Amino acid sequence: MTDLKRQTIEINIPTWLTLLLAAACGVIVANLYYAQPLVGVISSSIGLSANSSGLIVTLTQIGYVVGLLFIVPMGDIVENRRLVAASLLLTGVALAIMAVSKQAVPFLAASFVIGIGSVAAQVLVPFASYLASDSSRGRVVGNVMSGLLLGIMLSRPLSSLVADFLGWHAIFALSAAAVIVLAIVLSKVLPSRKPTTDTRYTALLGSMRHLLRTTPILRRRAAYHACAFATFSLFWTTVPLMLSGPIFHFSQIHIALFALVGVAGAIAAPLAGRLADRGWTKPATGIALATVIVSMLLPLMIHTGSITGIVILVVSAILLDAGVSANLVLGQRALFSLSPEIRSRLNGLFMAIFFFGGAIGSAIGGWTYAAGGWSAVLWIGMAFPIVAILYFATEKK
Repeated sequence: MTDLKRQTIEINIPTWLTLLLAAACGVIVANLYYAQPLVGVISSSIGLSANSSGLIVTLTQIGYVVGLLFIVPMGDIVENRRLVAASLLLTGVALAIMAVSKQAVPFLAASFVIGIGSVAAQVLVPFASYLASDSSRGRVVGNVMSGLLLGIMLSRPLSSLVADFLGWHAIFALSAAAVIVLAIVLSKVLPSRKPTTDTRYTALLGSMRHLLRTTPILRRRAAYHACAFATFSLFWTTVPLMLSGPIFHFSQIHIALFALVGVAGAIAAPLAGRLADRGWTKPATGIALATVIVSMLLPLMIHTGSITGIVILVVSAILLDAGVSANLVLGQRALFSLSPEIRSRLNGLFMAIFFFGGAIGSAIGGWTYAAGGWSAVLWIGMAFPIVAILYFATEKK
């Protein structure tokens, strides 16, 4: 592709392509979360003990981190369209295996593979930033990330509803079909993007440690969002337990509806992108982290099963999702302002670090709720973004 054509694409990225990339990211990343609300029913169906049921989610998370560190960086040396299509086909096959699995081993193996293949979404995000001009990069990344965040937020209620009506196998069968169709569509409509870097794969992986050591903005943005995402995972892991408990007595359908309300927070993603395009990344980051803190503080102030308590909890969920969505886009916008030749590696490192923070939040969520109750969960959830905002206060202009 000539420089002139490349500039034309950067300036004139069509709206339909931005929307397609946003929808694709949402469809892909949702596969990481479909099993979370179904762990109990899946475990009993495939003969997995209660002590081992956490593997259903954990193996997918491990696979995702492996993909972030070893597959996403390939976007800097491999033709991006081909890399995305191959990852999606792998994911589609693994989803099909899950849809027909009746034994634990094939199901868990497929869970791991789904985590690896789902990093295709993190190849598409820097791909979108490559197509966008400097002046519109934040807006484009924000719009694409809003689709990804909607996929995360809608996946849990969607899988619960589909499982109620069609059984738990159905959600994986439907997703397998959707992912394979998506692979075909993207392979047809995405422009070719062959990176100019001729680095060998082993050297590419070796360079990631150097990038982490020599890129302060990567370390900062990853630390900020690791803390924010830890609170996000902590909250959404434990709030179903609290809602179904003796205070609210929510059914699974009610919990699914509650999760749907939180989706409203995704509107913050494109707004954050626009603020970043105007040079307001630093104040917007402070607001985003403060919003996450407030989202944990509100339920501590009013903790009852009344209508007021429910409203406060809904507001808290929306604020949490908004703060996390905005902070994610601000971080990626900052990273994608750096050299195009290293964006895939930067994104892989960024995502792996903050996803690890989310895994910590999920891991301690259930234990904290059992040991200290809902109030303890909220205090710990508040501690993470407080640490982030204290670190943020040391950031120089």
